[in-house]
Amino acid sequence: MSSQPFQAAYDSLHNLGILLVQFLQNLRAKQVAPEEDRSTLQDLELEIQQALMALKEQRYQVAVIAAMKAGKSTFLNALIGADVLASETESCTVCRTEIKAIAPGEIPYLLEYRENERHPVTLAQGDSHLIRQQFLQRTHWIRATGNRDRTTRFELYHPITALTPYTALHGFTLVDTPGPNEWRDAALDTLDLRETTLAALRNCDVILFILDYSSFKESTNSELLRQLTQERGEFLNRSQRAIYFILNKIDRKTEEDRPIAHVIDDLRRSLQAFGIHNPIVYPASAWQGLLAKLIQNNTATDIHLKDFKRFFSGRYAQETPNGDLILPSPQKLAHQALKDSLIPNIERSILSDIVRNSGWNLLRDITARLDRSAHAVEDILNTRIQGWSMEIKPLRQKMEEYKRLAKNAIVQIRGVKRLVEDQEQKLVAQFRWQITDFATRAKLAIQQEFELFVQYRFSDFNPYASPEPPEPTEESAEPEPLNFSVPQKLADSFKKVVRNFVVEDAEDPYVIQCQSEAEVEQVKADINRFCSILIKDWWTNTQDHLSRYGTQIRRELVDEMQRNIQPISDELSQYLGDALQISMNINPIQMLIFDFQGIDTQVQRQTENYSRWTREKKTALCRDYEVDIQVDDHRSYYEIDLRQTIQAIQREIDAQTRGSLIVVERVIKQQVGEDFAVVEKQINDYINRFLLEFERLVKERETREAQVDQILAFLELQKQGLDRYLVKLSELQRLLDSWRSPSV
Repeated sequence: MSSQPFQAAYDSLHNLGILLVQFLQNLRAKQVAPEEDRSTLQDLELEIQQALMALKEQRYQVAVIAAMKAGKSTFLNALIGADVLASETESCTVCRTEIKAIAPGEIPYLLEYRENERHPVTLAQGDSHLIRQQFLQRTHWIRATGNRDRTTRFELYHPITALTPYTALHGFTLVDTPGPNEWRDAALDTLDLRETTLAALRNCDVILFILDYSSFKESTNSELLRQLTQERGEFLNRSQRAIYFILNKIDRKTEEDRPIAHVIDDLRRSLQAFGIHNPIVYPASAWQGLLAKLIQNNTATDIHLKDFKRFFSGRYAQETPNGDLILPSPQKLAHQALKDSLIPNIERSILSDIVRNSGWNLLRDITARLDRSAHAVEDILNTRIQGWSMEIKPLRQKMEEYKRLAKNAIVQIRGVKRLVEDQEQKLVAQFRWQITDFATRAKLAIQQEFELFVQYRFSDFNPYASPEPPEPTEESAEPEPLNFSVPQKLADSFKKVVRNFVVEDAEDPYVIQCQSEAEVEQVKADINRFCSILIKDWWTNTQDHLSRYGTQIRRELVDEMQRNIQPISDELSQYLGDALQISMNINPIQMLIFDFQGIDTQVQRQTENYSRWTREKKTALCRDYEVDIQVDDHRSYYEIDLRQTIQAIQREIDAQTRGSLIVVERVIKQQVGEDFAVVEKQINDYINRFLLEFERLVKERETREAQVDQILAFLELQKQGLDRYLVKLSELQRLLDSWRSPSV
C-alpha cells in the first residue's frame, strides 16, 4: 500500500464516519422523545466521534540516530525542507527534539519542556532563521550551564515538505535523538547512544541510523551495533524493514575513491557481521538535498545559493563546442539536484513503511470500531422493529428474562475482575523481583570491583575485565541474561587514576591517602565516574528488558480479559436474537491499537526518577550517578576508606530502589485497572443499552399503540439507510485486507 491509496482510504473512512454521525443525529432528531435516546444512540454517536478523533490524532514516529558529525541535523533539515536545525558544525543535539508536522501556511514555532514545569516555554516562532538562531543560542546555554534549567526536550512544529499531499499523516513526527557530545565524558558516549537507540526500537515506527560516508566504521558506531545485536538481535531481525542505515555525505566522494556501490557493499558486510541480516542501506547527500529543496521553495538565502554554486553546480556544467563551461542557474538545477541527492527515495521508503504497518493498523482498527458501532445501531433498530411487531405482554416477559440474565452477567464480570487482580499481583511481583535483582546484582558487582582493585592495585593484571561476548546466533530467540560485567577499558582507566593515591606499604589496603582537598575531589570524581558509567550501563539493559517484558505481559493479560469477557457478551447476544427472533450481531470486545499503550512510557517515568536523583548530585548535563563519600580529615593528609565508599554506594542504590518499587507498583495497578475498565465498559454498555431499550419499548407501546404502522415504517426506512453504510464498511474492510503485507 503506497501513500496515495492510503490517503484515499483514510479520506473514505473519515467521510464514512462523518456520515454515520449525521445519520445518528438525524435518527435521534426524528424521535418523538429524543432525550430518551441519550444512553443508546447518543453513546454510539460519541463512540464514532472518538474513533474519528483517534484517526486524526494518530502519531507516527521516525527516530533519527547518529554518532557525532554524521550530518544528522542536516539530514533532518533535508527531510523538513527548511534550514531550521543547527548544523553539525555549530552544535550537537543536547536534548531529544521532536519535529511535528503542521500544514503548509501555518506558523512554525519552537517549544522547550523543563523538568517539573507543567507548561512548555515558547522559544521562537515564525521565520525558520529566527527559530534556528534561538534554538542554537538555547543549546549553547544548556551546554555552558550544565542544563541548569533542567530542559528535558524540545518540540518544533514545522511543515514537512514530503507530507504536504498527505493530510492522513498529520501525526507524523521526526525524533531527533541526542547522540554523543564532544564535551561529555567519552566513556558515556556509547551508553547514551545505546540508551537512545533502545528506546527508539521500542517506541518508533521507523528508525534511521545515519552513518558518515568517510567514517562509518568508527568505534562509536561499531560498539553500539555490537551491543545492540547482542541484546536485541532478535528484534532487529524481526523488524529490519523498519530500520534503515543512511550512508550520508556521499557528495564527499572524489574521483579517486571507489564507487559508492562498493562502499555500500562493504557497509552491508559490516552490518551482517554484527548479526543484522539483509540490512537496508540508502546512500544520500543530505546537504545537496537540503539546498535543492530551499531553492525549489524560494527560501534559499544568498549563503545557500553560494554554497550550492560552489559545491554542486559544477557537476551539472555544460561544455560548449569551444570547451567553455556553462553553469545553469540554481533554479534550473534544483529539481535534478534534489533527485540526485537521493533524499526523495528515502522519503518514499519511510512513508511506505509507515502506511504499510502503522498506517494499515490504524485504518483497520478505526474501521473495526466504526463497524462495531454501526452494527450496534443495527441491533437497536432490529430490536425496536421486533418490539413494535410483537404483543406487549410477551415483550414485558422478554424484558424480565433479560434483566435476570443481565444480573448473572454482572456477577460473571466480577469473577473475571478477580482473576485480573490476581494476574496484576503476579505482574507486580515479577517487576519487583526484576528491580530488586538489579539492585542486588549492581551492589554485588560494584563491591567485587572494589575488592579486586584493592587486591591488584599495583599490578597490571586485570582479573575483572569482561570477556568478549559470544556472537549472536539465529537460533537464540530469547535475549541473553542481563550482563553486569565491567568493560576492560573502563576498569583499566579507573585503576590507573586511583592507584596514584594508594600508599604501597599502607597498613590498610582499603585506605586512599590524599594530600589536599583538590586531590580528594579528584578521587571522588573518578570513583563517581566509574560507578556512574557502570550503573548507567546496567540500568539501560534492565530498563529495556523491563519495558519489553512488561509490554508483552500486559498484552497477554489484555488478551485474557477479552477471552473471559467475550463469552459473557456472546451469551447476551444469543439470548436477544433467540428471544426476539432477530439476527443479532456479536458484540466484539475490542482493545484497539490506538487505545493500547505499552508499559514503556510509564516504566520510563520511574527510570527518569532514578536518573533525576543522579542529576541532582552533579551539575554536568550528563546524568551521572553520584554518591556521598565519607572523608576523614586528618591534620596532615586526607583518607578515603573504600569500604565506607562501597557502603555509601549501596545505600544510595537501596534508597533509589525503594522509591522505584513504589512507583512501578502504582503504575502497573493503574494500567491494568485502565485496561480492564475498557473491556468492562464495553460489556456494561451492551447490557445497559438493551435494558434501556426494553424499558423504552414497553413505555412507548403503552402510550403510542395507535402509531404502530407509522413507527414501523420509519424504522424500516432508517434501517435501509444504515444498510448502505454497512455495505461501504464491508467494502473498505475488504480493501484493507487486500493491502495487507506479509510482514503486518
